Amino acid sequence: MQALGWGDSIGTPSERGMTYDALHVFDWIKARSGDNPVYIWGHSLGTGVATNLVRRLCERETPPEALILESPFTNIREEAKSHPFSVIYRYFPGFDWFFLDPITSSGIKFANDENVKHISCSLLILHAEDDPVVPFQLGRKLYNIAAPSRSFRDFKVQFIPFHSDLGYRHKYIYKSPELPRILREFLGKSEPELQH
Repeated sequence: MQALGWGDSIGTPSERGMTYDALHVFDWIKARSGDNPVYIWGHSLGTGVATNLVRRLCERETPPEALILESPFTNIREEAKSHPFSVIYRYFPGFDWFFLDPITSSGIKFANDENVKHISCSLLILHAEDDPVVPFQLGRKLYNIAAPSRSFRDFKVQFIPFHSDLGYRHKYIYKSPELPRILREFLGKSEPELQH
């Protein structure tokens, strides 16, 4: 898929446009998946698109089987303030006004912290303690917001931290030999049968 405003597609990239594109991709996949479960997995900035998408799917009563968020943040404002690029600027007077307010005023929120309060499907959050891009504490904070939410009362909500000694940082959780087991257990799948 070419997202709106990226590559050869027309338009301007926006949070709304990315969510709209994701909704259409979900509908296309769901129409062709039969009775097979569909899971949504978002990583980093993609967690903002994923929670926007799943919130809309839940509002129209067509949620996915589960939502998996890898290296998520609470909202784009907190992420921008915590990002390594902002380190040298964040203590200057006017930092919020000059750097953060324009993001919000342009309609970019990626409010994972608000979206998870309106999601009614199982949620798994994966985060490496040594993530230098999206601080680990933002993933933990998102879990602490989601876990007590009434929308999850009938669904599993789980947070899996990956110790900094593993060196998974921002984008290497997929290398974890434990990841297949974590996913099977979370999704309620049994061990795969060996084919002879």
